[in-house]
Amino acid sequence: MYQEERLLSILDFLQKNKRISVEEICTMFHVSRDTARRDLVKLEVENSIIRTRGGAILPSIQEEIKNYSKRLETVSQEKKIIGKKAASLIYPNDNIILDTSTTVQACAEHIQNMDCTIITNSINLAEVLSNRSHINIQLLGGTLHKEHRFLYGSSVVEKLSDYYVDKLFVGVIGISETGLTIAHEEDGVVKRKMVKQAKQVIVLADHTKLGTNHFFKFASLDDVDLLITDKTPSKAFMEVLRKNNVELLIADGETKGDK
Repeated sequence: MYQEERLLSILDFLQKNKRISVEEICTMFHVSRDTARRDLVKLEVENSIIRTRGGAILPSIQEEIKNYSKRLETVSQEKKIIGKKAASLIYPNDNIILDTSTTVQACAEHIQNMDCTIITNSINLAEVLSNRSHINIQLLGGTLHKEHRFLYGSSVVEKLSDYYVDKLFVGVIGISETGLTIAHEEDGVVKRKMVKQAKQVIVLADHTKLGTNHFFKFASLDDVDLLITDKTPSKAFMEVLRKNNVELLIADGETKGDK
């Protein structure tokens, strides 16, 4: 196989799997490590990849984050499945924090009408739960982000200090070995405090978020207890989870790992 053919195949692999290692290139194309490295160098020169220790990833493409209403219109089936699985982990008398993400709202839509307390800074999520007579809702007051319909600011962070909860359900724009990332810093500062107040941190993220980064980091991967997603991640990402003691739950009910 000529180098140009290998390069196209490497890029195709990256589109599907987010990252590739030198070992994977050697195995796929029956080439030496030196040849694999030269292929990656060429792709880097062409600005097609970003080289990492032992492999490569695609450059991050920062897509516009739609406003909350538009995001709700396009909630994927994957998010709905993840949300339903997450809701099954909420039990009577639990004290819970739910963040502002659309995947977490999908979780809220499946929560049974039971005696529990839910703390949130999401106006939409509080509205979703308002018809559940047995759920105690604590809406955190602060400055309203009108476009994305969440409350933020020092008053939200300070109020969170008063609560210690059993579980936090939190969404991300990206989750990788470098941590959990989000699009808006003001949202991220609140999420960072939420992480500190929870005994168990549960991340809801569909497969497109795995191995990616965005603008603002609000937590490290080792802050996470459980990741709920819709597809089994790559072996490389599974190893990252293992090293950080993150349990994995696939939304079809498959479980892997131990905290």
